[in-house]
Amino acid sequence: MPLLKARWLRQTFVHWPYEPQAVQALLPEGLIADTYGEKAWVSLTPFIMEAVRPACVPPTPFTFPETNLRTYVRLPDGREGLWFLSLDVTAPLMLAARIIGVPYHVGNLLVREHGSVIRYTGTRRSGNSSYDLAVRPGAPLVAGGLDTWLTSRWRAFSRSNRALWQTPVQHEPWPLRSAAVENMDQTLTTSAGLPPPSGPPVVHFSPGVRRVRLGIPRLLKRPDVTGAG
Repeated sequence: MPLLKARWLRQTFVHWPYEPQAVQALLPEGLIADTYGEKAWVSLTPFIMEAVRPACVPPTPFTFPETNLRTYVRLPDGREGLWFLSLDVTAPLMLAARIIGVPYHVGNLLVREHGSVIRYTGTRRSGNSSYDLAVRPGAPLVAGGLDTWLTSRWRAFSRSNRALWQTPVQHEPWPLRSAAVENMDQTLTTSAGLPPPSGPPVVHFSPGVRRVRLGIPRLLKRPDVTGAG
């Protein structure tokens, strides 16, 4: 049963490879850095969150930019998912998800189109993180193994008070296009505790998915109360 519905539009994915140990150091107990080609991956994903509403409510005009910094993880039993290093939004209402440990931050975010170039900018209100990304979407892409691995994850994990939560996600497959970075200036990775990315990223663009369903978060691991008085 979905808890929320939305549309995710004009989404860009900028993916960097990292040494697995650099990512593992940022994960809570119970999650393992997932790898492809012997590398862990970290992705910057700005987009427009449109028509966000409870599942029982018709589409609404509640729309805002969001930018995520995420990595790819799995449970010891092999279940795959996402771990968010940060999520920046303009909508303070989304901070309610902090109750299950989702690391939302309020910032000043913009998504603008300049001809065939899409520019995403954002500055966290705390002042410790920002980005300026311009991409030029290209031709439709037939997804290969890495493309699918990086863009098709159907659960997200979060941690609150030593408890691990799982939130299921469902939507149609991403219609992917190639994309070229015209400009990139960001401090999200270093703010998250990672070294600066090295080498050219893997980049995708998608016009979006329109039938996004976010499920009810489920507790996977309860806090350890051993020795509690």
